[in-house]
Amino acid sequence: MATPAALPDHVARDLREFTIEVPSWGYGNSGTRFKVFTTPGTPRDPFEKIADAAQTHAHTGAAPRVSLHYPWDKVEDFDALRAFAAEQGVSIGMINSNTFQDDEYKFGSLTHGDAAVRKRAIDHHLECIDVMRATGSKELKIWLADGTNYAGQDSIRARQDRLAESLAEIYAGLDGDHRMVLEYKFFEPAFYHTDVPDWGTSLLHVQALGEKAMVVLDTGHHAPGTNIEFIVAQLLRQDRLGAFDFNSRNYADDDLIVGAADPFQLFRILFEIVQQDAHRPASGVNFMLDQCHNLESKIQGQIRSVLNVQETLAKALLVDREALADAQRRCDVLEAHGILMDAFWTDVRPALAALREEDGLPADPFETFRNSGYEERIAEERVGGDQMGWGA
Repeated sequence: MATPAALPDHVARDLREFTIEVPSWGYGNSGTRFKVFTTPGTPRDPFEKIADAAQTHAHTGAAPRVSLHYPWDKVEDFDALRAFAAEQGVSIGMINSNTFQDDEYKFGSLTHGDAAVRKRAIDHHLECIDVMRATGSKELKIWLADGTNYAGQDSIRARQDRLAESLAEIYAGLDGDHRMVLEYKFFEPAFYHTDVPDWGTSLLHVQALGEKAMVVLDTGHHAPGTNIEFIVAQLLRQDRLGAFDFNSRNYADDDLIVGAADPFQLFRILFEIVQQDAHRPASGVNFMLDQCHNLESKIQGQIRSVLNVQETLAKALLVDREALADAQRRCDVLEAHGILMDAFWTDVRPALAALREEDGLPADPFETFRNSGYEERIAEERVGGDQMGWGA
């Protein structure tokens, strides 16, 4: 399909409104089970992480929030961190809890059979809520590594009951304008059963908690072949999709750059979102990146990811929905599919470049950043100290 000379007004409006939250941990060192590679200029503290994240927003104009991971991003003065973020042109987004690295959580955290361990995990989440108050964050994100490795290791039912009780205590600690989002993952690190393995389990728990509890969907947290857009449709239908984590994978939870492995899957997901107007700010869905850059430049990886989402969203917005609905009513399978494919194959990059220039942004944010000298400067300035990464 030909390149559009200009984006329709409604598409341009929606693209200008659409924002993506970036993860602080995406700017630190990361790797696999075998090796974490370091990079010159990697942030040594949360302030430097935010400075790098601000580069993503400055060049794309679409990434104004930064998620924090607690206690990885713990600082003595969160008010100062909040003020620094504002100076950099961004704000603090979600606060992500961590109950998967301390020795006490070897056999679980919010689901542990020992009430003292559960209390420790609950108290950690209440401390995260204090961080939310200090930073201006409105959302608490919970992902649990809880589960078992062997049949008979623990009672599946009892662990669900403990989880429900623990979540209820955390939920009671939220302020009136706060939200809690519960993530799910069908495997890893637990091998026999995971306590929150799928969207149904997460949905049941958040529905029991109340309106301030929502589900967060991560693209990489599903079995191969899972129809993720179907899950999106169901969660939106129930008004329970609180957040969507963008990334990409070939095999499992690879956390690759969004759209890298399967651009058409990203298009299908975003089209389902567009059909329900969930891409617009009024929907309340928080779109986020949850990726690790093991080999590539971290800031460049984040910028490329934002651009991939913008380009794919533009294609989803270009679908002729009236023609599609008509083809669907007539049960014309190939025409309906062809209408989607026409939009998917449209080259929207020149039109997006023109839109950015209208807004005073670089036509090509990726190349502009690469030529900015920022990475060379931080490599020279950030010498000494400990680089941040997993666990710090």
